[in-house]
Amino acid sequence: MIQRELSGKIIDLREKFPILTLTGPRQTGKTTLLKSIYKNIPYVSLEDIDTKQLAQEDPRGFLENYPNGAVIDEIQNVPELFSYVQGIVDSKDIHFALTGSQNFQLIEKITQSLAGRTASLKLLPFSYDELTAGNRFAFDNYENIVFKGGYPRIYDKNIDPIDFYPNYISSYIERDVRQIKNIGNLNAFTTFIKLCAGRTGQIINVQNLASDASISPNTAKAWLSILEASYVIYLYHPHFKNFNKRLVKSPKLYFYDTGLACNLLNLENVKQFESHYLKGNLFENYVINELIKNRFNAGKAANLYFWQSKEKKEIDVIIDKGESLFPIEIKSSKTRLPNLLTNLQYWKKLNKLENSNNLNLVYGGNEDVKTSNGNFVSWRNINRLIS
Repeated sequence: MIQRELSGKIIDLREKFPILTLTGPRQTGKTTLLKSIYKNIPYVSLEDIDTKQLAQEDPRGFLENYPNGAVIDEIQNVPELFSYVQGIVDSKDIHFALTGSQNFQLIEKITQSLAGRTASLKLLPFSYDELTAGNRFAFDNYENIVFKGGYPRIYDKNIDPIDFYPNYISSYIERDVRQIKNIGNLNAFTTFIKLCAGRTGQIINVQNLASDASISPNTAKAWLSILEASYVIYLYHPHFKNFNKRLVKSPKLYFYDTGLACNLLNLENVKQFESHYLKGNLFENYVINELIKNRFNAGKAANLYFWQSKEKKEIDVIIDKGESLFPIEIKSSKTRLPNLLTNLQYWKKLNKLENSNNLNLVYGGNEDVKTSNGNFVSWRNINRLIS
């Protein structure tokens, strides 16, 4: 088992909260991780039809089978359990670990029933640091990891991405989408997902997306919400404070896993990715994912935004640390070209910064190099920027 960086946070928080809720995309290893930590309480899956039926028909009796607590997998399948779990932890010194892969339903129920009682964490696919720890896996260049993605089964079972992702997509549509919303035309929804992949790293125009998918704008908005709720995509928002020169208010679209995005773009091998018109966008998606994983693995919210001025000068990442903002630019180039730092210098001038010490550009090369106009940071060393 590859050690997950989130393990330490789970071990810490399980001693402080009566409930721990772990969410994230399907097949990211939530169950495996919790089983490895919670060895003293039983595991029960609400994906099992008989177990699910029992929990639905008699939730109180179901929970009485676990007097010392339990790991309950995919709890959103039986939402009736939330209020009963609340009652138990309010009256007894007992602990439950809950998992789910549909954020919308979980957030709603947590807000209603478990507010203040649960620590909520997110587990995403493997990060670069997790995969390369102990030299278990190695990547000669960023193209390989961007194309392959980070889902555990790909590495655990040595599955080719072109075999893994079509089955993942099919399973996701058949199970999760129908649970969240009864979509009649699944082919149209699959087309919609592919159109989203073609907009990776781009500002969302719902009207255009709906037109290309031959659906109404309201349907497009609803389907985007479904993809968000199921941890397939996320909307990346512009920074909202200060700077009256900000132009963009609409979010960008990214995928939680670049391997999935590559497959939806019909890329069958790394060679095709290397020459694809969205290569730069997918690299940008990968870097932002790594920064988000770093935050989530520490139990923190993703305090990341982008920014664009009226002059179309854009900063790909703004890390908001409350009293200070840290800009990061992202370029897939493997060559350290001075003009890549232009937007960071614009930011420096706009913010009247005295030096370029905190201006960083993540690029496709392998060496970290400091210059008077900003720092080139290798794609291998992303996480040092957010620690």
